[in-house]
Amino acid sequence: MLIRQKPVIRSFQITPEHNYLNRRDFIGSTALAGTSLLFAPGCAGADDKTPAANPEVNSFEDITRYNNFYEFGLDKEDPAKLSGAFNTSPWSVTIDGEAEITGKFNFEDIIGPHAIEERIYRFRCVEAWSMVVPWNGISLSNVLQRFKPTSKAKFVAFETVYRPAEMPGQRRGVLDFPYREGLTIAEAMHPLTLLATGLYGVDLPGQNGAPLRLIVPWKYGFKSIKSIVRISFTETRPYTTWSDAMPAEYGFYANVNPEVDHPRWSQARERRIGSGLFAKKQPTLMFNGYGDEVASLYTGLDLTRHF
Repeated sequence: MLIRQKPVIRSFQITPEHNYLNRRDFIGSTALAGTSLLFAPGCAGADDKTPAANPEVNSFEDITRYNNFYEFGLDKEDPAKLSGAFNTSPWSVTIDGEAEITGKFNFEDIIGPHAIEERIYRFRCVEAWSMVVPWNGISLSNVLQRFKPTSKAKFVAFETVYRPAEMPGQRRGVLDFPYREGLTIAEAMHPLTLLATGLYGVDLPGQNGAPLRLIVPWKYGFKSIKSIVRISFTETRPYTTWSDAMPAEYGFYANVNPEVDHPRWSQARERRIGSGLFAKKQPTLMFNGYGDEVASLYTGLDLTRHF
């Protein structure tokens, strides 16, 4: 059964599909800035006040051909080219840590009886570009609550599958694989946090993080870990790949924040993919436009230090 989620951001923020089809104008222009974008890990998502069938969402073809997934390669087109041998069935996820119910569960057990929702997300990358993707999935909180986390569970850690035979990028040693990420328990339980299982109403392709990936709408995309095989409830902050490997550049919280620049570029403005080299950039929205919903999660934190 498909349930359409009520959207929450504005239609003017959507990238028109015909513009996205011209994305190479923008992609090619990034070469003028040198190679500083090579190790930018990802982008973030946000809901949009548009029907899922709205033609302004990016096309399925382009969404599945332009990805950050270093397990397959550093180039944005590598995942589509090199993920053909990646096997996602059968699939299991280990649940462990501070929870009453733990163990190894197959894909169907993880999803459980919940109906699949349809949501539209605007991806916001640390490279200051964005696109629009219609995801399918369920609220992560619906999954986590079934395993009854204890009062000691302050964080939730995630781990990507490690299969260097099928994922050639893992053989290059660019990162400390397997890829790992984490959220506070409050972030993980927030109703906007999505466990995605598909896009455009079909199962996730391998290059997009099949069969399970995380989507956290108000954060930069490197928090949206792909091809999840482990979910752990922890009492202390877990290791996370980018923020621990390069803490000066990628913080644990990774909230979209126009006031905190990446050391090598500004995050104050963003450009829609396909808008062209000379298109005017738009101001970056705090929390990717979700301030009313999520700002209370960070009460008392200095977001210029806890970035």
